Amino acid sequence: MSTSTASNVHAFDSRLIARMIGALGDDKVIGRTALELAQVFDELLPGVLQSETGCDVTIAYAGFRTGLRNELIAALGDGVLLGDLSLRNWCADFQVGCDSPVLIALVEALLGAEPTSIEEPAPRSLSKIEIDVALPVFHGIAEVLRTAVNAPGGFEPIVGRPYNSADRAKPDPALKDVFAASIDMTIGLGPVLSTFSVIVPQGTLLKTRIVPRKGAGEDRNAKTGWTEQLEEQVRRSAVSLEARIRLESLTLDTLSRLQAGDVIPFHDGQDVRVEVSANGRDLYVCDFGRSGSRYTVRVKDTHGSEQDILRHIMS
Repeated sequence: MSTSTASNVHAFDSRLIARMIGALGDDKVIGRTALELAQVFDELLPGVLQSETGCDVTIAYAGFRTGLRNELIAALGDGVLLGDLSLRNWCADFQVGCDSPVLIALVEALLGAEPTSIEEPAPRSLSKIEIDVALPVFHGIAEVLRTAVNAPGGFEPIVGRPYNSADRAKPDPALKDVFAASIDMTIGLGPVLSTFSVIVPQGTLLKTRIVPRKGAGEDRNAKTGWTEQLEEQVRRSAVSLEARIRLESLTLDTLSRLQAGDVIPFHDGQDVRVEVSANGRDLYVCDFGRSGSRYTVRVKDTHGSEQDILRHIMS
């Protein structure tokens, strides 16, 4: 190729290519589909959540945004819980992001707090247990979405375990990003108002026909087991415990001279007091003992009620 010929070769516009293959649409078309999907969320999702939690959960449309998928996800910011989902015969890879404050408030409500008395939490990364509790919320969003879109076969959505936005892997620069749209919805519990977003490739939305279905979530007396599932998630989550035993006071000079094999006695002469904690929170007062070949602790007292202990562990 001559120099003059090479100077006339230009890179093809990626947006034009995307439009030609149906991967990028007009904002008016995308906006119409986003609004129709939002109306389904507005109609059905409060019933799915409220009937099981007893909480007055409110849902409202907050608009839509378009752009490259990784940029839309990054724009959600910090303190957001993300999930990767798929629905066979509709979309193999889409995302749901939810602000952490409403999820923290839902945990508080599950543990017995009155929703109207919950102060709005600051956005933050969620603990493992809080993520366990949030998973059914993502399932609820995915289930309402499944009822709304024209995905033949009646397959169940696959919901990956949610993760904090700070833990999201950096996009692979070798993989081409796709044009997507973010359907944003507000979700409120008491005074706490947050946003959740469903981020879907535009190529999928352009082929989507919204099919609202009556009855989903309308039977407030129907038991889907959401509350029981949340409670079970909380109680089955593994928690690492730590035990602290107070030792005799030693001078700094003595401490500096300790060698392997030296012995430091316990502070208590009879029953040795042990403080058991998790996540930096004191939970139990125990006696130090032994059972067969294993050292043990015996619970003598607790730092609060069962609900207090659950809140301490999860906060």
